[in-house]
Amino acid sequence: MMSDDIHDLPEAWRDVSDLFVALGDPQRQSILLTFSPGEKLNVTQIVSTSTLSRTAVSHHLKVLRQAGALKSEKVGKEVFYWIDKAKIIEVMQRVLDYVKNNT
Repeated sequence: MMSDDIHDLPEAWRDVSDLFVALGDPQRQSILLTFSPGEKLNVTQIVSTSTLSRTAVSHHLKVLRQAGALKSEKVGKEVFYWIDKAKIIEVMQRVLDYVKNNT
């Protein structure tokens, strides 16, 4: 029987679940697709392209950041977000390597 406890996962896989959950939500996918390559956006810019409230967008940005899909930096009073391409690639590559080598 499989356990749903993340602590039963190998250390190298614990962040995979977080990223997949974050990327599995259509609203968060839509937010990610808002970014052009290399672009940094603040909450106001992201909200302007969304049908979601500022509060909802902020929540989704928090989930994406905690999962490693986004990085952020506070500049003055604004927080800018950008896609953490290296992190996403690294996590996805571990999954692909596992599938290639162990299935």
